Amino acid sequence: MFASLSPTLHPTMLSLAFALALLLSLGLKFWLSSRQVRHVMQHRGAVPAAFAATVPLAAHQKAADYTVARSRFGLLNLAFDSALLLAWTLLGGLDLLNSWVHAATAERFGPMVYQLSLLVAFTLVGSLLDLPWELYNTFRIEQRFGFNRMTLKLYVADALKGALVGALIGLPIAALILWLMGTAGSMWWLWAWGSWMGFNLLILVLYPTVIAPLFNKFTPLPDETLKARVEGLMQRCGFASQGLFVMDGSRRSAHGNAYFTGFGPAKRVVFFDTLLQRLNGSEVEAVLAHELGHFKHRHVLKRMLTMFALSLAGFALLGWLGTQAGFYIAFNVQPNMAAPNDALALLLFMLVVPVFSFFFTPLGSRMSRRDEFQADAYACTHASGAELSSALLKLHEDNAGTLTPDPVYAAFYYSHPPASERLAAIARQPSSPAAPVALQGAAS
Repeated sequence: MFASLSPTLHPTMLSLAFALALLLSLGLKFWLSSRQVRHVMQHRGAVPAAFAATVPLAAHQKAADYTVARSRFGLLNLAFDSALLLAWTLLGGLDLLNSWVHAATAERFGPMVYQLSLLVAFTLVGSLLDLPWELYNTFRIEQRFGFNRMTLKLYVADALKGALVGALIGLPIAALILWLMGTAGSMWWLWAWGSWMGFNLLILVLYPTVIAPLFNKFTPLPDETLKARVEGLMQRCGFASQGLFVMDGSRRSAHGNAYFTGFGPAKRVVFFDTLLQRLNGSEVEAVLAHELGHFKHRHVLKRMLTMFALSLAGFALLGWLGTQAGFYIAFNVQPNMAAPNDALALLLFMLVVPVFSFFFTPLGSRMSRRDEFQADAYACTHASGAELSSALLKLHEDNAGTLTPDPVYAAFYYSHPPASERLAAIARQPSSPAAPVALQGAAS
């Protein structure tokens, strides 16, 4: 209740810090995107020398146009999202929504229903406001460049299934955390963190066999030759899975991919059908060896542990902020006088924290690129480096990835190294077969 909240946190200082961080992050995002657009367009007219023998000019220009179209669309979306964030916080939107939901549910259904209703209402409003942007991206931009294969009927079906799955999974864990916030005392955040971690591990087990099949069809890999090759690679690398599967990714998109999913005994290897249509057996083996490199270097485990540590810090911070009257007042939210403020604290936390954490993006990107280089090096010792280079070039072309990103933009955002750096590093691997001549100068 409001009377029990601490006055320690000064609301004006927090409001000013938030506004400054939002302004700086918005300016930085616009500057980076503008650099990316200019740099890509300046290099649109010719394929970089290192790729001239392997990448057609038409494919290079398509990648440039796709990158620019997405970047410009992203700038518009960014402006809208920033305005929406201001509306939710400093302009009182969340307070208004809370007043409506509280008046409609609190007295009639009790505090838990009121708080869950607030979370659901916020999610629904946000989803509806995002819908036009998602539709334009899917049916205009992706459609224009030949990537979208989703029909409106399939889009609606996915949205309805996603909402149902989200409700069945999200509401129970949200109710548990809200209950802990209200009953577990000042250390509720530690119990909530443990529950959240257990929930995430459970999802890792259930996703491959229960959730993912609701949206896509998974069939055992039919190519016996490729299957034997992949199983031989996994045996050499000491990796065991519960099967090799092909996913009908072509129902929704022309983009190709392959990934490991699951946890513990539920691990499985999944190939997009679009990937298998494009790559030969040696290239598929090389791509899979790269993914195995992530496991051998414990990148997946390290990322999980990092996520656990950051979420623990996040819950601890929320545990403190939720007791501060200034946390609510700073964002134009009047704390409830006769009802729990836990759902309000959760929503405010999710709205505000990303504005400050954005500035750590380059650090996460750099760590991810380091992991990618390590996985490539591992792949070159268990498969062909030349085939890995060939596969990466094909995937870049098929996914319209630009070969000429702005260096500053790439350093800030890219989770994977730019193609020129990545292929040059593969070519330098002493144990990999000789790379194609066209790649030898990729570092230049």
